[in-house]
Amino acid sequence: MRPLRFLVPGTSGRFRCGGLQVELQTARLLAQIVPTQVVTYRQREPGLPFLADLLRDERAPGEALWIVSWGFDVPPLLRQLRGRPVAYHAHSSGYGFDLPAGVPVLAVSRNTLGYWGDRAPRNPLFLVPNALEAQWIERGDRPGSATAAAGQVPHSANRAIDVLVQQRKNSRYVLKQLVPALRAQGLKVEVQAGWVEDLVALFNSASVVLYDSADYWRGRGVSEGFGLPPIEALACGCVVFSSLNHALADSLDPGLVGHQLGAGTLGADLERIMAAVADSTSWQPTPDALAALLESCSEPALLDRWQRALTAINAHWDRLLSGEPALRTTPRWRIQAHQWAARLAKLTR
Repeated sequence: MRPLRFLVPGTSGRFRCGGLQVELQTARLLAQIVPTQVVTYRQREPGLPFLADLLRDERAPGEALWIVSWGFDVPPLLRQLRGRPVAYHAHSSGYGFDLPAGVPVLAVSRNTLGYWGDRAPRNPLFLVPNALEAQWIERGDRPGSATAAAGQVPHSANRAIDVLVQQRKNSRYVLKQLVPALRAQGLKVEVQAGWVEDLVALFNSASVVLYDSADYWRGRGVSEGFGLPPIEALACGCVVFSSLNHALADSLDPGLVGHQLGAGTLGADLERIMAAVADSTSWQPTPDALAALLESCSEPALLDRWQRALTAINAHWDRLLSGEPALRTTPRWRIQAHQWAARLAKLTR
């Protein structure tokens, strides 16, 4: 199997974000099964190779499989890597670019998989959901968990925070309307805005978590790639009220696993959230449903998916490098022209 090179713009400063953490976590995980490097291409980092240096020193196709992921940087990176084995680790969708024929897609959600299944139906497509870090599964205080059984953290009835809101990505509706209304009803609402040393402990202390990223992503014109925060909250035994945009709809089956936030009226949200705070057990997913969700997001499950995907991708690149042509996606305009021609032919018969 080819060694892996994960391309990121940098690993510090302005490049620190959720997408970077996922790439670094995935690289650490895959290092268990294949030699793996993190390579930067905008900012030189101590101890890490730099893309321009590697491309200068190594002739194509080289030995490695390159993994690109950084949104708008993907098209220029693919041009630089032309002639080398490469795959696109796709998080958010909607950037508007098309992929060259033959470039595999490793989608982190069914939502993103469906996007590329429409836009690049002849490219190899794989589903590799993001993994929860082990600490969420090991320390999360949900019914039936080791933490709850050991009594290390009292479960929902004794939680200090009624409603937890993470400020980043949440909507003005939540922050400016819903939070004040909940506080007016006497609920203890915490809006987390700064750095938190121990997020698991914070989530373990909350009964309900609110997550509404629909406006955030609509404003940016791209999708919620995966949406880990609601799953992290579920792992900690919280009741989750969330928007259902994009990849959030993959996991948050409304009414069964999570609950829609912004469901018609402010009064409806208030009524349901207050009921969940008063009796969280009635609003949580069944233990079996939650266990299945967390298992699908576990690091061992992700490692297995990546192993299968990488085996197929390596075989695919072996075929391409031996001279076999890649299938090409028919342009949309040509498909529409054929369809219009078929309709006209029927009318003139």
